[in-house]
Amino acid sequence: MTQVAWLFPGQGSQFVGMGLALSHRPENQALLAAAEKILGFSLQGLMEQGPEHALKLTQNTQPAILMHSWMVLTSLQHRLPAPHFVAGHSLGEYSACVASGVLTFEEALRTVYQRGQAMQSAVPEGQGTMAAMIGMSREEVIGCCEAAVQRTGGVVAPANFNGPGQIVIAGHTEAVRAAIEEGKKIKGKRAIELPVSAPFHSSLMSPARQTMTPILEALSFQNATIPLVQNVNALPTQDARLLRQGLVQQIDQSVLWEDTVDYLFKAGVTTFIECGPGKVLSGLVKRQALDRQLEGITSIAIGTEEDLALLN
Repeated sequence: MTQVAWLFPGQGSQFVGMGLALSHRPENQALLAAAEKILGFSLQGLMEQGPEHALKLTQNTQPAILMHSWMVLTSLQHRLPAPHFVAGHSLGEYSACVASGVLTFEEALRTVYQRGQAMQSAVPEGQGTMAAMIGMSREEVIGCCEAAVQRTGGVVAPANFNGPGQIVIAGHTEAVRAAIEEGKKIKGKRAIELPVSAPFHSSLMSPARQTMTPILEALSFQNATIPLVQNVNALPTQDARLLRQGLVQQIDQSVLWEDTVDYLFKAGVTTFIECGPGKVLSGLVKRQALDRQLEGITSIAIGTEEDLALLN
């Protein structure tokens, strides 16, 4: 029997015009109206018209991506194969929680807006950054970070294990740039600083974790109706207590996305459906399946009704 996983994207998948093809539907108009009441501004206007610099602000990006993912499911869920697992990358784990009945959409929307504010304010602007270490093994990336820490005395460590040869590091700006220099010494490898506003998923996010812990503890988490594979350990759970704990921990811990996809492969998942804006996660699954020499893997992104044709 074919196993199905629904995947939910995180920050970086946003674009001006996101959700436009689904926003006219009555059910989504109701969602957008509810979001405006919760947030106090027009999320629909920001998603559809920008400006881009405002949409890229973490506190705006996070609710926008959650909204697009939930609009996809609200309108198209009945035409998608039912999932055996759900998973989300960083912010996307909140979308996965909504999809599996752990949190309501309203609870998640309010919380990711607060999460974005907390993460943005955790480190003063310019003092932290992130970089993509391309084509390197985990050991090579860790070595670059350790050398950079010794050189600078700052913080830098792996933040996102996105896929084979695709690892993102985060930390103090000086330390990240030193790790980039170390990476460029390795023949055939690349290291690129990313245009982000904060060092997400690093120990520098501990102030954001402190802010978000009581907020998450105040929410009424439900047991998941579908096993959710968590970022922090790449293991599935339906336990409300563990799901709450995972959302707290992932703020300042690494996202184990490559491990998550490997778990899903081993669990027999052959159909991966990315719900929301962009095609980042579906692309990562395809590359990882190729790297693992797996056949029969289907990985598609559903962001509009027209994308449903990819299921055929």
